[in-house]
Amino acid sequence: MKKIVFILCAFVMTFMGFAQDKLNFQAEIANRNGDMIYIKTPGNKIVKEIKVNDKGVFVSSFSIDTGLYLLFDGSEYTIVFLKNGFDLSLKMDAKKFDESIVYSGKGEKENNYLAQKSLINENYESKMSEIKDENAFADLIASFKNEFKVKLDAGGYDADFVKEANKLVESESKNMQSQFAEVLKLSKIKGTVSPSFNYENVAGEKVKLEDLRGKYVYIDVWATWCGPCRGEIPSLARIEEKYHDKKIAFVSISVDEDKDHEKWKKFVTDKKLGGIQLFADKNWYSSFITAFGINSIPRFILIDPQGVVLSADELRPSDLRLQVKLDGLLK
Repeated sequence: MKKIVFILCAFVMTFMGFAQDKLNFQAEIANRNGDMIYIKTPGNKIVKEIKVNDKGVFVSSFSIDTGLYLLFDGSEYTIVFLKNGFDLSLKMDAKKFDESIVYSGKGEKENNYLAQKSLINENYESKMSEIKDENAFADLIASFKNEFKVKLDAGGYDADFVKEANKLVESESKNMQSQFAEVLKLSKIKGTVSPSFNYENVAGEKVKLEDLRGKYVYIDVWATWCGPCRGEIPSLARIEEKYHDKKIAFVSISVDEDKDHEKWKKFVTDKKLGGIQLFADKNWYSSFITAFGINSIPRFILIDPQGVVLSADELRPSDLRLQVKLDGLLK
C-alpha cells in the first residue's frame, strides 16, 4: 500500500441521500485474506459485513447512502463508490490487490475509474518522492489535478460520483501538499546525527541505537494492525537474508499501543520475524518517532555507521532500488 495515505485520510465523504431500492454487490476474490469483507466509512466505521458463501463468493443486497466508501478485505483497502440501484460485481486477486481489481455491471465505470486512479496515484507518489523543489512540486500538483479533471470531463459518469470524485482529488491534493511540507522538514534532518532510542526487544532487553554503531541501520517503523506494513514483511525478510552477513542491521520498531504489547510479541514470534524487533516506549509519542515527524506508517529510515541520518524517508523493502542503494553503500 501507499506512503501517501490516499485511502485512509485523503478524502471527506458526503452522503448524497437515500433511495428506496438496494445495491446488489458481489465479489470473487482469488487468494482471499479471509472469509469476510467489510464496507466502511472513511472514519473506519463498518456499515456492512459480507461473508463468503459456500461457492467462495461474497454476495449481498443492501440499502446504502450514496457516496465513497472503503472496501476492506481484512488486509488492504480500496475506495469504492456505492449507490442504491447499482448491480456491481468485483473480481480481484488479493496477492495483486490494486493491480487486479476489475468491476462489471451497473456502477462499473465509476468504480473502475477509482481502481485505475489508485494505480495512477502510485505513479504520482513515486514522482513526489524524487521532488525536493517547491516549483517542481507545484507543477506536479497541477498535473495531478488536470489528469483527473480530463478523465471526469470525458463524461458518462454518475452525477453524484463526479461531485465526490472532484472532492476526492481536491482532498488528495491537500494531503500531498502536507506530505511535501513534511518532506522539506525531513530534508533538514538528513546529514545530522540521528536522535537515539532505547527500546525493548522481544526478550525484554533494551536496545539503543548507539549499540549498532559501526553498521548501517535500516529502520522499519510499523504496527501489527497496519496492512501496508505487513505487506512489506516478505520483502524485508528477503533483504535481511541477502545482507545478513554484511555491515548492516535491520531494526523494526513497533508503534503499537501498550495494551497490544503481548499481541506484538506474539505476532513477532508466530511470524518468526527476523532482524532486531523493538517496541517503542510511547508508541506514536516516543521521542524517536516524533523527532522524525512520523504520522503514517510504514516509514523507513537509513542511518550510517557513525549514526548520521542518510535518509529520513528511505525506500521500502519492496522497491528494487533499495538493494541497488545498499549494494553501493556496502562496497
